[in-house]
Amino acid sequence: MTRTWFITGTSSGFGRELTEQLLERGDRVAATARRLETLDDLAARYGDRLWRARLDVTDTAALRTVVDRAFDELGRIDVVVSNAGYGLFGAVEELSDAQIDAQIATNLTASIQLARAVTPHLRRQGGGRIVQIASIGGQVTFPAMSLYHATKWGIEGFWESAAAELAPFGIGVTLVEPGLARTNFGTGAAVFGDALPEYADGPSGHLRGVHSGALPPLPMPGDPAKIATAIIASADRADAPLRLTLGSDAYAFGTAALRGRLDALEASREIAHSTDADDVLVATSA
Repeated sequence: MTRTWFITGTSSGFGRELTEQLLERGDRVAATARRLETLDDLAARYGDRLWRARLDVTDTAALRTVVDRAFDELGRIDVVVSNAGYGLFGAVEELSDAQIDAQIATNLTASIQLARAVTPHLRRQGGGRIVQIASIGGQVTFPAMSLYHATKWGIEGFWESAAAELAPFGIGVTLVEPGLARTNFGTGAAVFGDALPEYADGPSGHLRGVHSGALPPLPMPGDPAKIATAIIASADRADAPLRLTLGSDAYAFGTAALRGRLDALEASREIAHSTDADDVLVATSA
């Protein structure tokens, strides 16, 4: 059955891979990008099965206009993929106010506003699925990525709450949590704060060295094509999971982080219970 997808950030990375695979299998794609010319080859190959719109997702008014137009012109949209985003690197002291605002606007606020824009349409049509490209960085953290993690942890919390609100309308939600994949996330699309000498020998300086080629690259086990295939397969399932962890590194990092937090929580059991009000303590000890 042919399905229609709406995808943000389709010029490169996972967005581009998803668009190519979906068009190849016969689906329709409403693709948005800041530079539409990056999709010219796909438009020539697939014709009107590729619907395109220029969009900077941080422009909320434009985002709503594009979403409304896509639903009006295409009718039903089965799956919405919130993919647009980028990485901001550097110690928090090295980041500028403008960089912080831009990271939050792109990775967090725009994803929330996309959800707000598409939800009325999905509700009226009787359901659909929203796929949020998050990151294993929404479950674990690494130094020199504090603002990136803030946006990914934020969007995970948003969707864990909103998914329960949308479920009664037949709208499913999947948070995709890839590990390090062979995209341009840490290279061409990366943004760095201004280097401070005090951090040169720490994680921030190390990341700069990797980015410049002065240090060996980080291992990136994730295959973007395989990740896109797994995302598509999950959206085809009626029982799609809330979280889809992709990549051996994502699985390993996520497992270690969750077990560590559970151990720390268990260690705080006694003090946690000790802070209940006296009437609760009496009742539970009876």
